[in-house]
Amino acid sequence: MHREPGASYPPVEPYDHGLLDVGDGNLVHWEVCGNPAGKPALVVHGGPGSGCKPWPRQRFDPELYRVVLFDQRGCGRSTPHAADPATEMRHNTTAHLIADVEKLRAHLGIEAWLLFGWSWGATLSLAYAEAHPERVTALVLSGVTSTRPSEIDWLYRGAGQIFPEAWDRFRAGVPEVTDPRPSATALITAYARRMESADPAVRERAAADWCAWEDAVLAEEGQPPAYTSRPERDRLAFVRICSHYFAHAAWLEDGQLIRDTGRLAGIPGALIHGRFDLGAPLTTAWELARAWPDAELTVIPDAGHLGGAATSRAELAAIDRFAGKPVAP
Repeated sequence: MHREPGASYPPVEPYDHGLLDVGDGNLVHWEVCGNPAGKPALVVHGGPGSGCKPWPRQRFDPELYRVVLFDQRGCGRSTPHAADPATEMRHNTTAHLIADVEKLRAHLGIEAWLLFGWSWGATLSLAYAEAHPERVTALVLSGVTSTRPSEIDWLYRGAGQIFPEAWDRFRAGVPEVTDPRPSATALITAYARRMESADPAVRERAAADWCAWEDAVLAEEGQPPAYTSRPERDRLAFVRICSHYFAHAAWLEDGQLIRDTGRLAGIPGALIHGRFDLGAPLTTAWELARAWPDAELTVIPDAGHLGGAATSRAELAAIDRFAGKPVAP
């Protein structure tokens, strides 16, 4: 399909969708768009707990790709939803999500696929690819994270050095943490406990305070608030899942995903990262590129975590390239 260089592809609607029973009472929503005979690709959304939106469909040439999107456990259109306090969280871990991706691949009869993930989606894509390298043809990772303790510490404590007023409000949201210089783990764990409260007002206040901090970190990027503007149900699920995952360091060993890049040998990767990403500093993408010879890092000089036109162009170029499509200079 022809498009102007750097422009997204036209909107496209799914031609198939469903709910996949992945066990533990969970049904994962999935959809497929593009060419049924095209190169398979999986979109891995961020958060964790953000749910997938329509815009990633437009990163793929619908004549060349068979694009699968899904909502990770507990969010989006998957059920049960984490906004419901009755929803069990013990069956929602990184290992569960990796297994869900494999079940979805098998369900759709796909031998191997390209993964496109951003932010937390980059972490999950790496974790899946290192667990099942034979099922991955390429990785396109944007706003790269590996969810190491140091990355979690930066986002929920270290960035407070840049935004002290907002961080003080974030810290005040969990007054039970009395340490004057609390660790990120202490704060996140306290928020996770509040998100399990039987009192809906406590959950709603905690979700609002958490999202206000997330938006403060991204405020300098000049885009509308990404978190506080979400519908309440989505906001509650996002914060409940995020705090649950980050309180447990995503059940990953410290540095595991960068340490195990040897498992990605022969898998090409495109790493795309904004120079001024204050939510997920460039260090992780840089270290990952150095440890993974088959990956190419593109640093976007004027972008942050939410990206922008230049980030979109880099994502589109990488995805086109992995389909064997000539890319305009």
